[in-house]
Amino acid sequence: MINTYCSTCELKSQAVELLDENELQILGNSCVRVEFDKGETIFKQDALSSNIIYLRTGMAKLMIKGPQRTQILRFKKAPCYLGLPTTMGDKINRYSAVALEKTTACFIDINSFKELLKINTNFSYEIILELCRNELEQFHRCVKLVQNQIYGRLADHLLYLSNEIYLSDEFELPLTRNEIADLVCTSRETVSRLLTELSKEKIISANGKHVQILNKPLLEKISEKG
Repeated sequence: MINTYCSTCELKSQAVELLDENELQILGNSCVRVEFDKGETIFKQDALSSNIIYLRTGMAKLMIKGPQRTQILRFKKAPCYLGLPTTMGDKINRYSAVALEKTTACFIDINSFKELLKINTNFSYEIILELCRNELEQFHRCVKLVQNQIYGRLADHLLYLSNEIYLSDEFELPLTRNEIADLVCTSRETVSRLLTELSKEKIISANGKHVQILNKPLLEKISEKG
């Protein structure tokens, strides 16, 4: 664990950028930075939570235990907040977060965070915007899962990695084939088959975990039409 100095941090969230020096002092006094290696749990479902978590660097997958198995919900890239709805509205984590790569996260005491929400309206507004963006993104994902065929869901996932996570048409898949299958609600064999088909059609190039999108307009069409 590392003590934080929020006033000099170069990786502040947009909300924290709006705090004055006194408010940054409040934040810094109630914040601890923790480093996680790939595969380590950042927080666990059903555990008591008294912190808001700000993902400072790295990336995490969010998972929830279902009646039969654990389901991957989505993955989040820093910088972003994790667990805002559950920590603000409840005292129990309703899902787990696991680091997908070397990651640092700031654990902020919930009482100090609530104090800042009360005294700085601009800070509160940015947090509300963060919640709204997350909700809309989740709605979009739900529609894709319900209405798209597997081919479209996989294409949408590849585009998300390209456009939102890596900002590049060439990247390393952060998940295993089994995890990708879980994310798009299909089997590992189907994911492998579809990746092979996309490669044969020269839409992507896939070699192990290394993927390069070769024909983005066509991949976008597959994502849209499902």
